[in-house]
Amino acid sequence: MLQTWDSNLKNVRGQCDIIAGMYNLEPFKQEAKQAQEWLAKEYSQIHTGRAAPALLDGVQIESYGALMPLKNVASITIEDPKTLRVVPWDKNQIKDVERALHAANLGFSIAVDDAGVRVIIPALTTETRNGLVKIAKERFEDARITIRKARESMLQTLKDQKLPEDTFVRAKDEVQKLVDSANDALEVDYKRKEAEIHS
Repeated sequence: MLQTWDSNLKNVRGQCDIIAGMYNLEPFKQEAKQAQEWLAKEYSQIHTGRAAPALLDGVQIESYGALMPLKNVASITIEDPKTLRVVPWDKNQIKDVERALHAANLGFSIAVDDAGVRVIIPALTTETRNGLVKIAKERFEDARITIRKARESMLQTLKDQKLPEDTFVRAKDEVQKLVDSANDALEVDYKRKEAEIHS
């Protein structure tokens, strides 16, 4: 009798573990977090007329035979609100830094001196600001599409696990709450960037 009870208890524990595993929404939470991080990174590279080292994150430089990010071979600091100072750790690479900045085609003015390179960020025109807002909106929509795909994937996973109907409905509601929360966070980021571009 005790052996049967013990066996039943193990069975129940096993089922609880399965249910706990099936109701795991962590993959969706991770996808939503990654979408928000991606959007923040994209927004850091949209210039708003103010100098910020992140504007040069996408610049690649050939250094000692390998292509690497500019920030790995030089210090990038803010000289004034409209100017970045790029100082390569190896002074022999000043010309390479200049070449990489020109090749990146970011629309910035570049001035070379014996200490390094000055990157001057031009003032934004109304037309440029509107174009940047459009780009910011596109990135926002891309992030929302990622959230939507993650939601569909999570719901499909829950369906495939053949949960009891009430458990599935509860899980689906929780997923929707997470989707709404993630989309709200993305919208806050977009509105902040839009205000920054227009200021």
